[in-house]
Amino acid sequence: MEFKDYFSKQSDTYLKFRPTYPDELFSFLASLCPVNDTVWDCATGNGQAAISLAKYFKQVIATDASEQQLKNAIPNEKVKYSLALAEESGIASGSADLVTVASAVHWFDHPKFYKEVDRVLKPGGILAVWAYNETYVNEKVDAATERLSMQVLRDYWPAGSWMVMGKYKDLPFPYQKIETPRFVCKSKVDLKGIEGYFLSWSSAQKYVTETGKNPFDSVREEFTAAWGNPEDVKDITWNLTLIVGRKE
Repeated sequence: MEFKDYFSKQSDTYLKFRPTYPDELFSFLASLCPVNDTVWDCATGNGQAAISLAKYFKQVIATDASEQQLKNAIPNEKVKYSLALAEESGIASGSADLVTVASAVHWFDHPKFYKEVDRVLKPGGILAVWAYNETYVNEKVDAATERLSMQVLRDYWPAGSWMVMGKYKDLPFPYQKIETPRFVCKSKVDLKGIEGYFLSWSSAQKYVTETGKNPFDSVREEFTAAWGNPEDVKDITWNLTLIVGRKE
């Protein structure tokens, strides 16, 4: 099966500049599981979600199809990293209490992936998928971000990214959905930090590959005016889109 790899090339940037997920998210997911033994964290990337899940579960099986991403994975004694496709995990049937996918399910072959999830989950197990998209800093910075995303990079977004921008409204999902609280990611960045985040986007890397240019240069003057002192640290927020369901 073909693996759509949009992040191996910038795996170092991804690790350095992507936001972390709130601990309240993992506490909530753990509370939904009758038993907190085993989690499959699919498309784990650098293991950001996996190590947070390790606080609440006895073991985390963290898979990714990118060898380069796994080279940057964060070590944890309760997390077992392995190279595997989302649709072909190699995990034992009926072994997981929870399956999680952080910011990646939109890249998968959904019928094959959900068949694999159903095989791996225990009866009554939980599937949780989530992603984040829009950034919020302030009115002027947000306007510059919108221009970068929707004008400079508009033609460079892979198809799956549009599903994220639509807040997963068009994402197929195999189980009856569970109502969830609202969660947000928060961080503090200077101007260099937010540029690094933008360069971790799949669209930005495609732009670099095809043009040989940094897409942020197209909006650098606008961002500099909106930001003020480049070394000033500002709060940045991302709303999470979260979908959760239980296997019967």
